[in-house]
Formats: sequence, structure tokens, C-alpha cells
Amino acid sequence: QVQLVESGGGLVQAGGSLRLSCVVSGRTSFSTYPMGWFRQAPGKEREFISFIRWYDNSTYYADPVKGRFTISRDNAKLSVYLQMNSLKPEDTAVYYCAAAPRFTAVGLATSSTYDSWGQGTQVTVSS
Repeated sequence: QVQLVESGGGLVQAGGSLRLSCVVSGRTSFSTYPMGWFRQAPGKEREFISFIRWYDNSTYYADPVKGRFTISRDNAKLSVYLQMNSLKPEDTAVYYCAAAPRFTAVGLATSSTYDSWGQGTQVTVSS
């Protein structure tokens, strides 16, 4: 059974930084799975943040976080990370990591593409 466990959330002042981690277990060949980060604020739909492809580690970001957030992965540690800098109050949300099916190459900015999700970690940015 696949498990994704996020950590690293917390309370931070505007302008600060946090680094989220997501450890994956239960999947062999982790390097062949695209990984993504999403977030959901109260009363809002789940929102795409970023993904990292499996075959070349190339990345893609949603406009609201471009230039501030960085996604990365360490295949040896079965982990994906989200470095968040210059945080704003509007970044407050529950952040989720997700794994897409093996070798998926399209649709990675869409939540329905992903078949495994973590439980989420709360990020709160105070003004």
C-alpha cells in the first residue's frame, strides 16, 4: 500500500520560508513516478502548485508561486520537497503531496491525474 507522509508545515511570518518534505513508501522504482504539490485553503478548491517530472526532473509551477517556490526530489530517499520562500498570507493552506501513476507524462497540473495523496500539512502565514 502506497503511503505519502508530509512534514514541515507550521506558522511563519510573511516573508519567511518553510521547507515541506514528503516521504513515499510502498512503491518500487520511485524515480519513475511524477510527483506534485497541491494546496487547499478554507472554503476553496484544491489548487495545483508544482510538479516534477520523472524522466528529467524538469519542473513546472503555478503562476502564484513561480519564482518563490522550488520543488525537488531525492530518489535515493524516496522523497520530494517544496522549498517555499517569500511566503505571503495568501499562501496559507493545507499542502498535499501527490504521486501520479508510473511514467505519466501529461496532465500533471490536474489533481485527477494523481492516484496517491498524503494527509496534508498545514502552512499558516501571518501578516
